[in-house]
Amino acid sequence: MTTIQTVTGPIDSRELGRTLMHEHLAVGYPGWEAATNEAFDRPAATRVCIEHVESLQALGYSSMIDPCPNDLGRDIELMVDVAEATGFNIICATGLYKEHEGGAAHWQFRARYEDVSAAMADLFIGELTDGVGGTGVRPGIIKVGTGLGDLTTHETAVFAAAARAAGETGTPITTHTEDGTLGDRQQEVLTTAGVPAHRIVIGHSCGSTETDYHLRIARGGSYLGFDRFGIPTVSDDDRAASLARLVEHGAGDRIVVSHDSVWCWKGNPWPVALRERIAKQFIPTRFDTEIIPKLQDSGVSEEAIARLTVHNPRRYFEGEALASFGASR
Repeated sequence: MTTIQTVTGPIDSRELGRTLMHEHLAVGYPGWEAATNEAFDRPAATRVCIEHVESLQALGYSSMIDPCPNDLGRDIELMVDVAEATGFNIICATGLYKEHEGGAAHWQFRARYEDVSAAMADLFIGELTDGVGGTGVRPGIIKVGTGLGDLTTHETAVFAAAARAAGETGTPITTHTEDGTLGDRQQEVLTTAGVPAHRIVIGHSCGSTETDYHLRIARGGSYLGFDRFGIPTVSDDDRAASLARLVEHGAGDRIVVSHDSVWCWKGNPWPVALRERIAKQFIPTRFDTEIIPKLQDSGVSEEAIARLTVHNPRRYFEGEALASFGASR
């Protein structure tokens, strides 16, 4: 039994139930507020989010993580409104995004005058212990990310801050990887800084179909996020086949699933002609309606599928150490 912070208060880990590990109620890329001709319609956004949550509840889900970091339009009030309206468990994050698409300018300015990683860590720890701003809402997870290539100076500072915050508060970490790269490097950086490997989800691992890459992360003792179903950077057929191979290799106890769907946009960055298609693309039910049948056709058992949405998320939050890879389960 472990206490998990949701946006409407703490719950027992046994209350998680079926869980999606990476969905977004709203995202706003830094600078979104400059698009004054694209006002954020909060009542409409709330309705859209409630509809998506109700579609998940109809499939038996009771929880999700919205790992939107502080600098990507994170909207705590929207999460609270939707959670209260539906009774759904929504877990929010503290953290910062990859440099290329995050709010790096603020921190790079501060870095001229102070130890910016220490300032980031203080921010993360403050939110985890006292709540976000004046909301009183405490995040239940830390979010960090990298772009292509190695970690930048900014990202290195963020990872160090996240590791310190995780160590001082016992909070787990989830990551963004770009095109399924650098996951093993993220794992190395965080574990070297003292974060237990099993307290890390390497997000968007399904951006790669290389089983050897996945197995390196699995052997390192972290969870792999197969959490972009429906995003066509890789076909869902290839994602499902990669996931099935990992289950066959015995790594099914360290995979979590989701879609990375974005339900509402602040300062909508999509061209008007694409918005309807994007809204239809970003739905959080595809794993059940399309991917589970693919996994079943590949011979993945019902028990193994249940691990992905029920047992693995709960064990991750409970901090249960993973068995040595290859050991009997």
